[in-house]
Amino acid sequence: MLKFLIRKDVRKLLKRKDSDAGERGRALEDLRASLFNDLRSSEGAKRQQQRICGPGVALTFNFLVAVGIILTNKLVLGKVGFNYPIFLTFIHYVLSWLLMAILNAFSLLPASPPLKSTPFSSLLALGIVMSLSNGLANVSLKYNSVGFYQMAKIAVTPTIVLAEFIFFGKKVSFHKVLALAVVSIGVAVATVTDLQFHLFGACIALAWIVPSAVNKILWSNLQQQQNWTALALMWKTTPITLFFLVVLMPWLDPPGVLTFDWNFSNTSAILLSAVLGFLLQWSGALALGATSATTHVVLGQFKTCVILLGGFLLFGSNPGTTSICGAITALGGMSIYTYLNLQSSQQHPNKISPRLASSFPLLKSKLGKENGETHDGHCGTESV
Repeated sequence: MLKFLIRKDVRKLLKRKDSDAGERGRALEDLRASLFNDLRSSEGAKRQQQRICGPGVALTFNFLVAVGIILTNKLVLGKVGFNYPIFLTFIHYVLSWLLMAILNAFSLLPASPPLKSTPFSSLLALGIVMSLSNGLANVSLKYNSVGFYQMAKIAVTPTIVLAEFIFFGKKVSFHKVLALAVVSIGVAVATVTDLQFHLFGACIALAWIVPSAVNKILWSNLQQQQNWTALALMWKTTPITLFFLVVLMPWLDPPGVLTFDWNFSNTSAILLSAVLGFLLQWSGALALGATSATTHVVLGQFKTCVILLGGFLLFGSNPGTTSICGAITALGGMSIYTYLNLQSSQQHPNKISPRLASSFPLLKSKLGKENGETHDGHCGTESV
């Protein structure tokens, strides 16, 4: 046996195997170092996010999580009897912050852009509208039916289009406006049979529309123009959101949260809602960074129609012929809108609105340096 091991050809074979193992180890180490280096710079982290999570992956991820959290929150606020929607949102953000703190402790949280590139007022505004948007959404879900909740979302679409035109000069083609109108009408018809009117709930739903639109616009613009990744932006704005949720609690939540029956079943449902809340915030941020605010709203309306048609096809529920026709109409409008987006992105991949370019000189100079290379902004045209 000893003579066999000391033979020249055997020694060469063992040496070659050791060399191959060493090369594989160095390759893995180089890959690990490359990933960590990318996470340490905002530009590298943004490239990693775009490489791993494109528009299709981000929208699918957000769609699946959004369906789950709406049903879970309705369960928590209804059957579980947790009548504290703002505190529920607060639990969501506390868990989100703890998870991101763990990632940060292991150096897995993407780096943020330099503070000079993004005014603190932008982060403050985003934190405030996040607390209003998510908090009021849960209050609306508590007092209104799912149908009325989805109806209120229809008004977010024209609000986003108008706001982006006023502040950024971003125009939507006439054909896209028609497609969005078909989508809104279809969703309205599909959900009209599930409307339960509650005066306070209706006021909350109306108050939620503007913060929701501004929230989506800020998330989309900060990621697409200033190299923010979804997790880095969440890490910076979550403490601000938590502070303003605490301010909202005395006004919109009833007293008695400490006397709630925190048994295992109820606590598990609330924690599941919190986990889905983190995933919803993350997936929504990814979708807004990869697409646009308007496209994200259309995705939400697509989700409504899929839930309605899925219940009819899979579980035998009968929402009525009117609702089914409305859902099919909305899906047709969404298909046209998606087709127009694809056609627009192929024809004008680098088109940027003059007013938007002047509003973001950092983006303008960066595009000039790259001289036609791939960039993060898609501001002049809607992206899918």
